[in-house]
Amino acid sequence: MQRATDTFYRILEFLLIFLLSAMAVMVFVNVVLRYGFNSGLNISDELSRYFFVWLTFIGAVVAFREHSHVGVETLVMLFGRKGRIICMILANIIIIAVSAIFFWGTWKQAPINASMAAPVTKLPMIWVYGIGFFTGAGVVLIALERLFRLLTGRVTEEEIAAFAGENMDLEHLSERV
Repeated sequence: MQRATDTFYRILEFLLIFLLSAMAVMVFVNVVLRYGFNSGLNISDELSRYFFVWLTFIGAVVAFREHSHVGVETLVMLFGRKGRIICMILANIIIIAVSAIFFWGTWKQAPINASMAAPVTKLPMIWVYGIGFFTGAGVVLIALERLFRLLTGRVTEEEIAAFAGENMDLEHLSERV
């Protein structure tokens, strides 16, 4: 199961690379066309915006899985093991609640987005904003798994240290920059 999960996230990372690369190429080509030839590609403007939305929301799930989001580590460092576990439980409960609200909001907005078309590509807007389903569900599932491991005592000391920001060697710090 872990191998399948790792493969899924590896595919997501390649998708992020593709989206960022395609966005950069589209914007570059459009800049060259506008300044060099006084023309441009309307589809490029629209797709690069949509790719940015997808990049952001898919990246949020990948970053959450890798513990790369911003945390209040200075406060958590003050607590002992039990206090840190309580903070981890509370944080995951809040994350689950907020992500579930985000998913529900996307669900409520979906009929409106499905009925509206993008101006240039004519794509239904649900293809753009429907990524909220993936992000909301993805973050909820990751947080539920973490909460389950916390409540059953399966959390490792390394995870607790990471939550408190104590495992910050030069390699980890360079990844955060």
